[in-house]
Amino acid sequence: MSAVLPDPADLLAALHVVRLPMRVRFRGITEREVALLHGPAGWGEFGAFPEYPDAEAAHWLAGAIEAAWIGPPPAVRARIPVNATVPAVPAEQVPQILARFPGVDTAKVKVAEPGQGLADDIARVAAVRARVPHVRVDANGGWSVSAAAAALREFGPLQYAEQPCRTVEELVALRRQVPDVPIAADESIRRAEDPLRVARAGGLDVAVVKVPPLGGMRQTLRIAEQLSGFGVPIVVSSALDTAVGMNAALAAAAALPELPLACGLATGEFFVDDLVTGRELRDGALAGAALEPEPDRLARFAAPPGRVAWWRDRVVRCTALLG
Repeated sequence: MSAVLPDPADLLAALHVVRLPMRVRFRGITEREVALLHGPAGWGEFGAFPEYPDAEAAHWLAGAIEAAWIGPPPAVRARIPVNATVPAVPAEQVPQILARFPGVDTAKVKVAEPGQGLADDIARVAAVRARVPHVRVDANGGWSVSAAAAALREFGPLQYAEQPCRTVEELVALRRQVPDVPIAADESIRRAEDPLRVARAGGLDVAVVKVPPLGGMRQTLRIAEQLSGFGVPIVVSSALDTAVGMNAALAAAAALPELPLACGLATGEFFVDDLVTGRELRDGALAGAALEPEPDRLARFAAPPGRVAWWRDRVVRCTALLG
């Protein structure tokens, strides 16, 4: 990245900070705030969550610079199959959530939500299974090994369980206890100093990768190639990207040599409105072509001046780490 690292002044001149309202609370937030960069190759998104330290956020900035100054890698497919995502809502709300994902045959269900119990998770999973043939669950590391083992035995057949426990060691232990449930790693890849450690330890069957925290599209493809050496398939997932950030995620998925599982990239429905129109979920898939933000939407969703100043300072700090 250093060979094409723009001058910080060029990054700041290309900066737009936006704030999108969300339909439901996700990751504890009801608005998604990101910084957009407009460069010679198009648009990139710097959306590291505010609580992330600069050393971690710098990877997200690298990905945004790659998208805006280099552009996507060559694609091998035009459309990307995607899954529905069901937040930790009551079971009776599942039908209206799934109605936003026309044609999908796979759903990821959030479980292990603080303040809820296993009965809530079982009811939600059952409501999804009644409508979608392939079901995944995502616990975001919220269970101990014993709690995960008990819960996974209650859900019925699963395509996989995503990050059921927090640590690599716990994932390894859980795989031994519930060998009939494939285990997927997310946080153990994207927030790890060594993204391959969980594979070397034998702690996963599926890798869920997110483009921004891994440093961009090409770095994601490199890690996917390394994981393929362990026989681990890849699912490209959203980092709660806006439509601009989704360009990079879709481009990475479109460039993977193999894509056996639906990707977690149909998250635009989490937003009340977005920065583009025209990206339609059709027959359970999204087109991989990049879309540009619409000027009126950039203006409508512009963040207040104080937040713009915060992101400008963050860009300068993270650029210094990349340089």
